[in-house]
Amino acid sequence: MTIQEMLDQLAEMQSKLDVLNLQEQEQRAALIPEEVKRQLDDLKLEFDGQRYACNENIAELRKLITLAVKAKGATVKGTRLSAVFVKGRVTWDTKGVEGFALAYPALLAYRKEGEPTVQFRGV
Repeated sequence: MTIQEMLDQLAEMQSKLDVLNLQEQEQRAALIPEEVKRQLDDLKLEFDGQRYACNENIAELRKLITLAVKAKGATVKGTRLSAVFVKGRVTWDTKGVEGFALAYPALLAYRKEGEPTVQFRGV
């Protein structure tokens, strides 16, 4: 089987799973009386508002903690969470360094290349 055929088979399996999930949702919804659906919708609206406010507070606190930890330059541990300080990555201009390595080939001894990875994306 070719890679393209396997990808097509994978996409088909994922589509079948999506259909199964939709069918289950439809059948569950059909079992719930309209009055209960309205009550559930009202309940969802009430909690959505509270959830939104909570998420806003979380985002603001995360921003403040991030700024404080960056300023401190070190990891800080709380009782249930830690804010881990990670130094900035060092990057190089690959084309420029490879051009420089033409004149100084010994530089290539320090070059390391990681393993390739695969990502699945929609077409």
